[in-house]
Amino acid sequence: MPLNKPFLHMNIRRRVLLGMLLSVFAVGLIGTFSYHSLAQIERKMGFVEIIDDLGNTILEIRRYEKNYMLYGHQEDYDESRAYAANARDILVRLEGNAAEFGLAQEHASLKSTLTAYEAYSEWLYVKQSNGSTVPTVELDRLRDSGKQLVDLSQSLVMHERARILTIVHSLKRQLLLSVVVFLALGGGFLSVLGHRTIMALRRIEEATREVAKGRFTLLAPTGSDDEVERVVGAFNHMTAELLKRQDQLVREKKLSSIGVLTSGVAHQLNNPLNNISTSCQILMEEAGTCDPAFSARLLGNIDQEVARARDIVKGLLEFSRAKEFELKPTVLSEVVERSVRLVSSQVPAGIELVREVPPELVLPMDAQRMQEVFINLFINALQAIKDPAGRILVSARRDAERGQAIITVSDSGLGINPEDQTRIFDPFFTTKEVGKGTGLGLSIVFGIVEQHQGEITVESTPGKGASFILRLPLSVPAVIEENVDQYGDRCGE
Repeated sequence: MPLNKPFLHMNIRRRVLLGMLLSVFAVGLIGTFSYHSLAQIERKMGFVEIIDDLGNTILEIRRYEKNYMLYGHQEDYDESRAYAANARDILVRLEGNAAEFGLAQEHASLKSTLTAYEAYSEWLYVKQSNGSTVPTVELDRLRDSGKQLVDLSQSLVMHERARILTIVHSLKRQLLLSVVVFLALGGGFLSVLGHRTIMALRRIEEATREVAKGRFTLLAPTGSDDEVERVVGAFNHMTAELLKRQDQLVREKKLSSIGVLTSGVAHQLNNPLNNISTSCQILMEEAGTCDPAFSARLLGNIDQEVARARDIVKGLLEFSRAKEFELKPTVLSEVVERSVRLVSSQVPAGIELVREVPPELVLPMDAQRMQEVFINLFINALQAIKDPAGRILVSARRDAERGQAIITVSDSGLGINPEDQTRIFDPFFTTKEVGKGTGLGLSIVFGIVEQHQGEITVESTPGKGASFILRLPLSVPAVIEENVDQYGDRCGE
């Protein structure tokens, strides 16, 4: 393992270079051994071919020898001598190879046997030429010498063929070993490189997908000093910058919402202020002559209108105030009512905003952030309704079996195309015209609902409106992320 540590701390370029050098070295080493073995096989094949020629020549010597002994023809003896001379030439050619392949002794035996055979053959020829009777023993010596020549040549061929097979088997083992070495080197290289590089790249890929969904999660450092670490650092820097830019856009989005709501609140404040002004004028005109009971009624009216104006301003302040995310039991209907009051000035006369929320339904939630959820959904619904008349329905019910509250915000607007429904909660995605939407409203809604350990889906048929369905836990979730979800902190800013 100590050998692996320096390798693990190398950068990717050096790792790849080292892997390539090891591969080239292994290929060169195995190639050298294989080339040597093949060259040896080639030389031995040539040697065996020459020995085969020698064996065939010896067989021809024996054949003409037998013909001469049987028939006594001079041409048979001459052919036998010619083939013997050819065999001697072949032995001269084999002398160097025999010494190389460790067959000097066998070569010397074959050469001496051929010399003895030629001597016996010439002696018998002289005897027969003089008309002398050749003893049987001498004939047997000649035959035995010829048979020994044949046996020696065949043994040389068999010996060299066996050596060739041995080299072939060795070459096969080398090739098998090379495959094992390559697999081991490749597997080790890929495992080490993959552990540090491929896994890190996979983490970056998954984190990129999370960024595409609006979840800006920083990657933990890999602890190495290589290109992957620099990529992780660049990715984290990019993520931080995107988070900062989105924070700015979310703040702008919220300021825009506050601006829209403030204009409506100004209209809502006109009525109580007018009533207060009228009551004050009456009291001032009547001065001390006013009936005490009538004065008390006017003062009560003033107090009521002041409380009404205070509630309107309080709702706007609560919506705009920045505070930490906090889950606590909250009456859902009150959150819905406050949201309705803030957007009521934006609701045209022909659009009805209906609430069907049970007053006893209490959920663990952050009231301010859930109020932003409803405001965003209401504004989207109002923008989707193009006809003079329309309807927005907010309903809620318990799903005791799943331990959830199911909240539905439906509208009678234009609806959402099927191809847009899968992207409707993506950051910066909008179906509105350029300059009329940032694409952050529903992304913020998605983040806040997810922060509450809930989920939101959309159901829509083009031309028949849309329904956003929120599923929130009825009790405090068992696991709540320690670091407040990025949407939660930003939405309260």
